[in-house]
Amino acid sequence: MAKKKAPARGTIQNRRARFDYELGDSLVVGLALTGPEVKSLRMGHGQLSGAYVTVKDGELYLFNATINGTHGVPVSEQDQARTRKLLAKRREIDTLIAAKQQGRTIVPLALLTQGRYVKLRIAVGKGKKQYDKRQTLKKRDEERQARAAAKQR
Repeated sequence: MAKKKAPARGTIQNRRARFDYELGDSLVVGLALTGPEVKSLRMGHGQLSGAYVTVKDGELYLFNATINGTHGVPVSEQDQARTRKLLAKRREIDTLIAAKQQGRTIVPLALLTQGRYVKLRIAVGKGKKQYDKRQTLKKRDEERQARAAAKQR
């Protein structure tokens, strides 16, 4: 059985996003966080499953992302899933607003924590239909079987 690639050190992935959405170009934006949240994310205690980005009053906000505290880094229950403001340039925000008005979704892909700042990689995507998801699974199984057959030879 082939080993899965480990994500780059210092990232928290939203693995479900690539399965549920057809994604376009990605964009890296900043996050407005508190000190304990940053420390907790650097330790890997964050989760992006079910998170989404929305536009409110011409600004971007991250909803439903969970940041859990640890023993030495307390994060209150209310702050674990609070709404967080995203920091981006006005031109980038305007292009995302235009994509949102066309019916696209802004999907968070990964939290990047390896540099000095904590960043969020987002992409504009269109939701896949059920039959598209089945095709993706079928294609993945065929590739797995082809790799296994090539390995046996």
